[in-house]
Amino acid sequence: RGNQYRTGIYSTDKETEAIVKAEVEKLAKNYSKPVVVETIPLKNFYKAEDYHQDYLDKNPGGYCHIEPGLFEMARNANPPKKDTKGSNETKYQKQDKKVLKEKLTAEQYNVTQENGTERAFQNEYWDETREGIYVDITTGEPLFISTDKFESGCGWPSFSKPITKKLIEEKLDRSHGMTRVEVRSKTGDAHLGHVFNDGPADKGGLRYCINSASLKFIPKAEMQEKGYGEYISLLDKDKK
Repeated sequence: RGNQYRTGIYSTDKETEAIVKAEVEKLAKNYSKPVVVETIPLKNFYKAEDYHQDYLDKNPGGYCHIEPGLFEMARNANPPKKDTKGSNETKYQKQDKKVLKEKLTAEQYNVTQENGTERAFQNEYWDETREGIYVDITTGEPLFISTDKFESGCGWPSFSKPITKKLIEEKLDRSHGMTRVEVRSKTGDAHLGHVFNDGPADKGGLRYCINSASLKFIPKAEMQEKGYGEYISLLDKDKK
């Protein structure tokens, strides 16, 4: 009862929001009562506590009055692809710290492996405005694109969102007497920066504040040659 447990689908861009609303309207035709799933822009996000993660795996019997048969339906709603040829899981691999120590600069290693922070306004990409893609310095895996980058005035590269949330991991960070949400690359487990909810409202309201030292920028003109050609369409799509 009430709206505290209401189901919602929250979008970070207008294109996705339009798709979501259209699908919910299509679904609503199958019911005599209104569908009350919220379909609004994402204003902020708080990660649930650990005991809520993978809830059905930890609580096979589910909860409340929900029909158990629906649990299996939920688990199978988005099954992993069987064919992993060319997938990120095989193309990009976490590197050994000894290898990274030799491969990275002292600052890159400090930021990605020791949770360091570079100086504001004194880093490589804070004022980078060219079209292109930003990849994990430790694995080469794509993380952000230039069309989601914006000037926040903080002195570090700021993005409204990653290419996909599957590429990153967010963790509660209580270091230095502050409570923040840390952002790490999921494959490389490299510290990237932090995410805040003071970003542009029209872009979802989030600000991914990322250290330049954790990234490598590939200009659009070099993306095809360096193996990132499949992502060029993301840059072109936002121009339409």
